[in-house]
Amino acid sequence: MFEMIQVEIDNGIVLITLNRPEKLNSFNVQMHHEMHQAMDDVVNDPAVRCILLTGAGRGFCAGQDLSDRAVSSDNRPPDLGVSVEKYYNPLIRRISNSPKPVVCAVNGVAAGAGASIAIACDVVIAAKSASFVLAFANIGLIPDSGCSWNLTHALGLPRAKAFAMLGERIKAQQAYDWGLIWQVADDETMMDEAMVIAKRLASQPPLAMQHTKLLINSAFEHSLDAQVERERLTMQLLGKSEDYKEGVSAFMEKRQPHYLGK
Repeated sequence: MFEMIQVEIDNGIVLITLNRPEKLNSFNVQMHHEMHQAMDDVVNDPAVRCILLTGAGRGFCAGQDLSDRAVSSDNRPPDLGVSVEKYYNPLIRRISNSPKPVVCAVNGVAAGAGASIAIACDVVIAAKSASFVLAFANIGLIPDSGCSWNLTHALGLPRAKAFAMLGERIKAQQAYDWGLIWQVADDETMMDEAMVIAKRLASQPPLAMQHTKLLINSAFEHSLDAQVERERLTMQLLGKSEDYKEGVSAFMEKRQPHYLGK
């Protein structure tokens, strides 16, 4: 069904692999279309509990394929705003708005929009040899694909501005030390550890995962008073769910819970 990506489903986990290793998994229009379709499919599949995103070969994603003629022109400057609006922004929204947790396993370099996509995910684990670089400034552009928002929220103003403006590469350990990612793992075990995280998230109550993500993603948009009211309303909603009932019963009965997302 897909050529630019691979999609594997097993026990409620969908593994999506960017699959243009000869191009460091850089995006062309076809890859965008396939990613959009894959994300729509898994988000709407009630059997899917978690999405795991990674890259094939030695890199995670080098961002935009600059040789892709769909975003360039022989005779006039390309309108990069159209590319962002039509392809990158919808992908970032699909990741951010997905009710299913999205784990990113960064197996190599994440550059430009590749870094933007990685940090848009909910939980990011990177191999020790992986690196992140916001190469936008180096070619006269600005961080896009939600990067200016996600980066600033994760790092704060001083680090976000320096990282974006200098265009320097940082290793996975530094990204971890800064709080940009969740975990660093040995190259040989990184995908195994990413799958452990995905399985853990897939076993969690789906409604709680969905609403936790929603509350945290929008936390900076509200005052404390507004946020605690949103928490109250969400607790009221989840307290009436079958998942809450099952979680309490499993705890009291000292057994593993079985959540249905209801």
